[in-house]
Amino acid sequence: MAGKPTRQSNAKKKPAAAVETSDSIAEQTRLFLQSGKSIEVIESGISQRPTLGAPNGPASGK
Repeated sequence: MAGKPTRQSNAKKKPAAAVETSDSIAEQTRLFLQSGKSIEVIESGISQRPTLGAPNGPASGK
């Protein structure tokens, strides 16, 4: 009696997880700063998004 045929899966394999090590991030940061660019530190609580209902700055008519 012949054995059962094996089934080949058509499912795609999952891609490798996108994991950065602290060493690779440190190296990328070093190269970024070495190229003459800088990192701007933003104070906690500052947002780029405008607050709903708030005036839009100096041109708000006040």
